[in-house]
Amino acid sequence: MNIVVLTGAGISAESGLRTFRDSGGLWEDHRIEEVATYSAWASHPEMVWRFYQSRRRQLLEVQPNRAHHALRQLETNVSPGCFTLITQNVDNLHERAGSKNLIHMHGELCRLRCEQCGYLAEMMDDDHLQEAFVSCPECGHERLRPHIVWFGEMPLQMQQIDAAVRSADLFLVIGSSGHVYPAAGLIDIASSRGAHCVGINLEPPQNVRLFDEFLQGKAGEILPEFVSKMAEMKEE
Repeated sequence: MNIVVLTGAGISAESGLRTFRDSGGLWEDHRIEEVATYSAWASHPEMVWRFYQSRRRQLLEVQPNRAHHALRQLETNVSPGCFTLITQNVDNLHERAGSKNLIHMHGELCRLRCEQCGYLAEMMDDDHLQEAFVSCPECGHERLRPHIVWFGEMPLQMQQIDAAVRSADLFLVIGSSGHVYPAAGLIDIASSRGAHCVGINLEPPQNVRLFDEFLQGKAGEILPEFVSKMAEMKEE
């Protein structure tokens, strides 16, 4: 069985990370256009930089939850090459839980990118969490940008994502509201290719009618049992 999982903000919220929707349309008291667009980076980079530094520091204060660990166990349970985890989240909680075959479609909070040469830098130690910009060690460009897909930019690795979803036998969507495209449209692809589609979320997502099964509640409570039952079925 080929399993593809899509995770959204809900799974990270269970670890204590604030989400855009939970904040009444504000992130750390900023409107989205002030901190999450390229035009914001071009016009007031200092504000954008401080915002993402604050989010990185918050990330150091939280831990992966039971849902993250259950997904790592699910990946361990299946045959090599038969599991793909796609996340809309920019945190590193999946990695810290041990997930391996992972695609960050909206970028990564722990990385910076050079707009001149494309260099990618890891950035989570204390030296990097100061207020000063970080320059590129490869080409010397004065200011690396957050490796984040801002509003109006194309998500990353869409070809790989499309191929994975088209090959899915089981498509599992966790903690996603079904509002943000193109991620919200992936279930259309999976369903049209015959995948069994299962959703887990606190509230029914906007596209709930497309799921074969919808399990309402906290992912940290539902997913461990779901993974355990799948393992039992595999052994029978």
